[in-house]
Amino acid sequence: MNKILSSTKNRLMLSLSYQKFTSLPNSPPTLDMDPGVWSRLPPEILEHILSFLPLKTVMLLRSTCKLFKSLIYSPSFVSKHSSTPSPFSSFILLSHAQCHNHFPLYDSVAGAWRDPAILHSLFVPSFEPFNLLSSSNGLFCISLPSSSSLVVSNLLSRSSRIIEFPSYPFAFEIVTLVSTPVGYKIFMLCSEFPSNYAFVYDSSTYSWTRFNCSEPILCGNNYQPCVCYNDSLYFTTEEPFSIVCFNLESGKWYRPRIELPGELMFGKLVTGGERKVYLVGGEGRNGISRSVKVWELNEGGMNFVEIERMPALMCRKFMAVCYHNYGHVYCFWHEGMICICCYTWPDILYYEVAMRRWHWLPRCPSLPYKWSCGFRWFSFVPNLYALV
Repeated sequence: MNKILSSTKNRLMLSLSYQKFTSLPNSPPTLDMDPGVWSRLPPEILEHILSFLPLKTVMLLRSTCKLFKSLIYSPSFVSKHSSTPSPFSSFILLSHAQCHNHFPLYDSVAGAWRDPAILHSLFVPSFEPFNLLSSSNGLFCISLPSSSSLVVSNLLSRSSRIIEFPSYPFAFEIVTLVSTPVGYKIFMLCSEFPSNYAFVYDSSTYSWTRFNCSEPILCGNNYQPCVCYNDSLYFTTEEPFSIVCFNLESGKWYRPRIELPGELMFGKLVTGGERKVYLVGGEGRNGISRSVKVWELNEGGMNFVEIERMPALMCRKFMAVCYHNYGHVYCFWHEGMICICCYTWPDILYYEVAMRRWHWLPRCPSLPYKWSCGFRWFSFVPNLYALV
């Protein structure tokens, strides 16, 4: 480590010896930087000074020097940057069976599509082939069809962990990655036995725990991700519509006393900022939705209050897109937006909660029009310090 620091000091002295401060009018005379000052700095002081470099700069330089590579995990750097807003963009990512590990990225900050090769190069080590299953807090949960394991990966820090399935063979229906204050948990629902089993992996103990599910309450709704609220996972069931919950700590299933809107044709839960829970659903009769609305769970947690209705023209287009097959509809939260998607359609309709505006996401220019199903969208908000 001392050799690395010494080498880094020499580089700094060499560059600083040719630099001078630029003088402004009526400013004091310019002074040369004294290389001897840098040569006498203790390692921890030099590390602290380098921690003031912008995060993007360090990320670009980490391949040039071992010190820069280790700097992003140093106490000074972590304490300075972990509590500040991320300087990186946030993305909406598209996964499709025909993408072949080639994932289109929509930059929601810049409002433009990015080169998917950038994301592909970040999967380290390179897994061939793999499927994206879930995302949370900058982490992705990936399945490896060729082996009995999952992979949790932080694409920004280029770190990953392979997690073996709790049993083999193992057929699962639902996989959800949930961030926690000390790491993450993975929820998996398996129905290969007479009774459903829920398995929970805890990254703090590196182990699986199995819980029994007494009734098959979630069959046929695996496109819609569940939401985490008050240490429980919230799911919507098929008709008759209701909400069921799974407590991640106790492993108990329960039905909360939450009243759902009447004449509901479908309902999808979304959890957003400030620990709020939203319901996106269609109202109508005889299996046909005539309108799509957004409700918010009230402070008492007993019923949903309507906050927005989808514009009529957008509603008609969306109903035509999903062909009234509401099992293919799913929603997720992304940076203040409720994204409404269809498994059989490559477009996204999103609602900006704060601005109360509806928009269609621009279609990805690299998508062939012949693709007709299998569209899975994920929120990707890079987080350097999300540990795997």
